[in-house]
Amino acid sequence: MLTRVFDLAALPGVEALSFGLMDFVSAHDGAIPDTAMRSPGQFDHPFVRRAKLEISAACHAYGKVPSHNVSTEVRDMSVVANDAPRARNEFSYTRMWSIHPAQIEAIVAAFAPRDEEIVKATEILLGAQSVQWGPTRHLDTLHDRASYCYCWSVLRRAQSTGRTVPPEAAPLFAQVGTTVQSAS
Repeated sequence: MLTRVFDLAALPGVEALSFGLMDFVSAHDGAIPDTAMRSPGQFDHPFVRRAKLEISAACHAYGKVPSHNVSTEVRDMSVVANDAPRARNEFSYTRMWSIHPAQIEAIVAAFAPRDEEIVKATEILLGAQSVQWGPTRHLDTLHDRASYCYCWSVLRRAQSTGRTVPPEAAPLFAQVGTTVQSAS
């Protein structure tokens, strides 16, 4: 089941790997309880947690997109609103499937950076640009190319989820996209 996930992620034609929660649980022939097919069990059962982590790790190791399974809840959007940030924050998934249009807003919101993250990333990148991308300090914390790459990912995520990127950061998309990414 998971024994070849890194091999799959390494294949050049693969763009993403999706976790099939219900298939995974069913394939264990009753060894994993049905409560692991929905929340909160899907995030708490050790076998399911391990599978989610392995898939995500394989994707990140090979630059592929880890896509989290759907939330089967279609009436109570608070379940989806809890599932999506857990998938992103605890398991490092960068996408999540939806099965109902009402789920989309909660999923996109969970994968979007917070306003304070966007502001901080912008400040750090503007500071870095002013010192030709050398090490710099922001609020008494050292930042360097690794920090800049992370900040750049925050701004890319903000843009892709429809969040407002400060106007002063717009020119960075032309410059940083090449400079910072090629430095990693």
